[in-house]
Amino acid sequence: MSNKKERGVKAEKLNWFIRLITLGDRFSWKDFYDRLKEGIVNFFIVFFGVLVSFGVEQKGGDFENRTKNIENLEGLRDELMSMKNYTLEYLDQVEWVSNMYKEQYLRWEVDNDSIFVVFDEDGRYAPLTFYTQRDPFDPPRVVYDAIKLDGTFRLLGPELGRRVNKTYDGTDLKYIIENTAQEEKTYITDFENRIKNRWVFDIKKIETEKSQFWIDNRKYVQKDKYLKYNLLKRVELWDQIMGQLDDYGKTLDENISYLDSVVFDKEKEITLIYWVFRPQDYGF
Repeated sequence: MSNKKERGVKAEKLNWFIRLITLGDRFSWKDFYDRLKEGIVNFFIVFFGVLVSFGVEQKGGDFENRTKNIENLEGLRDELMSMKNYTLEYLDQVEWVSNMYKEQYLRWEVDNDSIFVVFDEDGRYAPLTFYTQRDPFDPPRVVYDAIKLDGTFRLLGPELGRRVNKTYDGTDLKYIIENTAQEEKTYITDFENRIKNRWVFDIKKIETEKSQFWIDNRKYVQKDKYLKYNLLKRVELWDQIMGQLDDYGKTLDENISYLDSVVFDKEKEITLIYWVFRPQDYGF
């Protein structure tokens, strides 16, 4: 009797296992393989579904990066063109100022009360009246700073990134900024100190902002060799700055041309949903 009960329990356990892996109450190799194949098919459907989902998501992220990169490229190109225009205008300004003070330096020893004054259709003015003015070189760089802040600078690629970084933060630009800011300020400070430490004790009324002052005190100013030397060194600095601006303008031209070619290649690409096709890769 006990043996029958034990066989009944074993049969119940076996039936439970058989029902789990087969379609019926009795074990069948065909049912087993059918379930196995069904499980494998379901597994691959889920696996490839997840895989495709991740792939599309990745492609979507790459597409967004590509779109952002194109916006950056176009923004940088426009900003470089603005920098080129600014550089040309600044170069013209420095050249005009330099020529004016070169003429002043050449007239320094002339025996004439008007050597420190220039007459034109609007009246008269003294170049040394504006000697304390300066205009540091400060080209636009809004797009470049924004790209560095939002972390998309890496999307430019190594060659373009190197060119852009050299244009905005290279030594050529730093020398121009330093010369038009700190170096010029040095000569201005020396000029102001000369007036405070020397002229105030010899001239009754210091009114350097008026052209008449330079007429009334022409002989005194002529004798001040320190000021003449200061003017000479500043004119030489302007000559150096003009050479640097000319070289920097050529660098801007090269990088604008390079950016144009990169943007042109990007515009030729064909997009299909998230996939990008480059006709140039196939000789088109």
